[in-house]
Amino acid sequence: MTRKLKIFEKAPAKINLSLDVLGKRTDGYHELEMVMVMVDLADRLEMEELPRDAVILTSQAGFLPLDEKNLAFQAARLVKERFGVKKGVYIHLDKRIPVSAGLAGGSSDAAATLRGLNRLWNLGLSAEELRRLGEELGSDVPYCVTGGAALARGRGEILTPLPAPPPCWAVLVKPPFGVSTADVFGKLRLSQIRSRPRTQAMISAIEAGDFRGICAALGNVLEEVTIPMHPMVGQIKDMMLRLGADGALMSGSGPTVFGLVERESKLARICNGLRGFCREVYAVRLLSAPIVQTRT
Repeated sequence: MTRKLKIFEKAPAKINLSLDVLGKRTDGYHELEMVMVMVDLADRLEMEELPRDAVILTSQAGFLPLDEKNLAFQAARLVKERFGVKKGVYIHLDKRIPVSAGLAGGSSDAAATLRGLNRLWNLGLSAEELRRLGEELGSDVPYCVTGGAALARGRGEILTPLPAPPPCWAVLVKPPFGVSTADVFGKLRLSQIRSRPRTQAMISAIEAGDFRGICAALGNVLEEVTIPMHPMVGQIKDMMLRLGADGALMSGSGPTVFGLVERESKLARICNGLRGFCREVYAVRLLSAPIVQTRT
């Protein structure tokens, strides 16, 4: 009996070290400028070919949609339709990244599906071709295809790789609610933004390996929308800094807040203090290299 090939892909979460919104585009999207890195909190996807023409998605997480509302499902459908693949695929998604959290979990799942099916079906697509496919699925998907540290412009699809930031820890705290990215951008008033991130200062600090400079340049204009909607986000950020984080910021449209920590000896105190306030607290490392495809 021929053993079926299984493909495994990790889908890491991302955080925004800097997020600026420069304007509204004619296509209805916003013009963005973001510095992003991935962390080692990750979903895990297992893919196996099916003899019948179908996409079947399962997960241990009972709250996830497992149909067209799921970006991994959409990614599989897109690959099948674009390249005329008549075989099916079974995908099991082991969900670890919180949903509606500003961590691009769904986008990373879609990117992992693109990478995995490229290998499963021997499509021979380059990273650039996979990123272009990802553009059709969501603004964060092209970045999530390759990961690493990057400056993202446009809708998020114009990517410039950056050096790895200096080694450090991040404490992630997800409040007990989700945030709709569409709602946050819908409430953003560009003329009323009080403080803009210093994107170039962030890039310079990363290039210099300057951890303190990175902490000083953290900035996210969407905090000005999300924190008034959900004051708990601001409370978590303040608590992180009081407990000893070297810098703290909301990721994406929120509500997850991360704190950067240079010394591991600080982690236990920060995490324990925050666990008394929120249930979902994660101590993670920043990933220093772009994603390497997992061997089968």
